Amino acid sequence: MAAETKEFKPKILVFACNWCSYAGADNAGVNRMQYPPDIRVIRTMCSGRVNPGHVIDAFRMGADGVLWSGCHFGDCHYIFGNYEAEKNFKKLTAMLELLGVDKRRFRLEWVSAAEGNKWAALIKEFVDDIKAAGPSPHKMNGTPKPRPLPLVE
Repeated sequence: MAAETKEFKPKILVFACNWCSYAGADNAGVNRMQYPPDIRVIRTMCSGRVNPGHVIDAFRMGADGVLWSGCHFGDCHYIFGNYEAEKNFKKLTAMLELLGVDKRRFRLEWVSAAEGNKWAALIKEFVDDIKAAGPSPHKMNGTPKPRPLPLVE
């Protein structure tokens, strides 16, 4: 009996801002645009509010890839949130590189609410990139206990 080859199903986490990227994903869904179901979306109020620690935790807890998505420059509901996201992305990319995370596994993209077609193409491309990279070598053994989120005072 031939050994069955199990297709790699990547675990991809997407941080999507409420006002543009999440709405772009909704636009893709409403218009029945096809894209792979290999993603889990976390809706954030702004791409600038994504905590870099959450990205690191996603990789630590088994994500094969993380996509960070927000509004185009000049369209941010909170004026400068996407600039903050880009600044944090650059710092986090350098940190992840030091930790040995393949740069194909972490990406920042801008998608507006009207760009459902761009969203669908982006997800397909990112899933293909992660499948080509293979399973993440950075997964912890077992299931880590979630740590409480720090409170902002």
